[in-house]
Amino acid sequence: MDISWWQLASFMTILVVPIAIERYFELGLSRDMLSAVARMLVQLVLVGVYLQYLFELNSLSVNLLWLLLMLLIGASAIVSKAKLSRKLLYFPVLAGLSLGLFPVLWLMIVYLLAPDPLYSAQYLIPAAGMLLGNCLSGNIVALQRLFSAFEDRKAEYEGALALGSTSYQAALPFIQSAMQQSFAPILASMATTGLVTLPGMMTGQILGGVDPIIAIKYQIVILVAIFVTLTVSVSSALLLSVRTVVSINGRVKPSQ
Repeated sequence: MDISWWQLASFMTILVVPIAIERYFELGLSRDMLSAVARMLVQLVLVGVYLQYLFELNSLSVNLLWLLLMLLIGASAIVSKAKLSRKLLYFPVLAGLSLGLFPVLWLMIVYLLAPDPLYSAQYLIPAAGMLLGNCLSGNIVALQRLFSAFEDRKAEYEGALALGSTSYQAALPFIQSAMQQSFAPILASMATTGLVTLPGMMTGQILGGVDPIIAIKYQIVILVAIFVTLTVSVSSALLLSVRTVVSINGRVKPSQ
């Protein structure tokens, strides 16, 4: 069943609820909320236009350019939302996303989906967007926790250095804690999927008439792909960030 634009516009009036909550508790997030909703609308409409009118074009160069744009914007969003230095941390985050995305995306496209051609926009762009989208919050949490630890537990870090630890050894507890907190939500989600939650994509497939077992197979692939992409991107971004902001003598460069 199609959803008319009028129905969609009417449904979006429920956004008054989070806006009212923001106003009542004086969270100072009204600009961020409006900006996020506006950007979501514009970006999804643009993606819709791309997917609707450019499937037939199916150009390798255009698809790769779109994928690169997704990576660049994703890395920028992570650094910006984590409120960290773009100059220092943009490349580590971008490299982490790339290391997490490309191997998993390659396996999904070549081994499982096998479209013809392999760079088909119908498969490449939605799969990449799904993987990257689910990595954003995890990377933001991990980076925030890491650099908060450098500030809040400065004495612990400097004490470890004084006892002869390398900068990596001194920072390792912070990295471990950041990873644990970053991975906790997806682990909880995976542990309750099926009994407590039904993921949106699987629900959409079933509502669209797909056999539930087929929908479940796709959902398993997606959850595993997201989990692997997240763990690789977060761990890579954290390690590269530490190498970037920590000097040879162990001094931590200002990250904000």
